[in-house]
Amino acid sequence: MHLVPADRADRRTIDGHRVCEAIAAIGDAGHVRTWADRFSLLADPNRLALLLALHRTGPLAVSDLAIATGMNDPAVSQALRLLRAAGAVTGEKEGRVVRYRLVDEELAAVLQHC
Repeated sequence: MHLVPADRADRRTIDGHRVCEAIAAIGDAGHVRTWADRFSLLADPNRLALLLALHRTGPLAVSDLAIATGMNDPAVSQALRLLRAAGAVTGEKEGRVVRYRLVDEELAAVLQHC
């Protein structure tokens, strides 16, 4: 039970070796938090729709995303701000038009299965 943190070492286990395997499988708490945050982005149907559109079609402008998803422009902009802050998408300005694209490759891998 070498992987059990000291604050939990006094607890009774049933399968001590499996507890260590489970701790190893969970890994770093920061990594778990990163993935939990990624999944929270997918938990909202509107954000998921935006991510799927960007993943499957490539860069799109806010107004085009609004038409594709049935959302209004301000709602798309607000969702994209959140996705951009999370590092999932980036915007590229061409004149007066900003086209957004998916940049999180690990998130793109998850979206392959949707």
